[in-house]
Amino acid sequence: MKKYELTDNFKMYLGRKLFQIRALVDIGDVAKAGETGGYIEKEKNLDQCGDAWVYGDAWVYGDARVCDDARVYGNATVFGNARVYGNARVAGNARVAGNATVFGDARVSSNARVYGNAAVASNARVAGNATVFDNAT
Repeated sequence: MKKYELTDNFKMYLGRKLFQIRALVDIGDVAKAGETGGYIEKEKNLDQCGDAWVYGDAWVYGDARVCDDARVYGNATVFGNARVYGNARVAGNARVAGNATVFGDARVSSNARVYGNAAVASNARVAGNATVFDNAT
């Protein structure tokens, strides 16, 4: 059973069409059935299982994926081949890109950037104007 659908509402960004999503069922404590969320390029970007959700004006595109119970919200952007999963949160104006992963109970927020092959895991917090990149963990 699908938990969300792509709506007809979209934004264009660098030649990509990012579709706003709509919950078809209640999703944890963040969305009720019928509520709209953030923007994704394709269904592959947001897992149909678990309570993963994209909301606010957040964008997920390219081959990026949000899975499990992860959340991307605010004005956050996840793109490239990035993965956000587990109970991870990406919020504010944060960016997660490249082959970066954010997982476990990790939090990336404010204007933080995580990119390259970097990983933010467990209970780590990356915030403010911090940058985690290359092969950093």
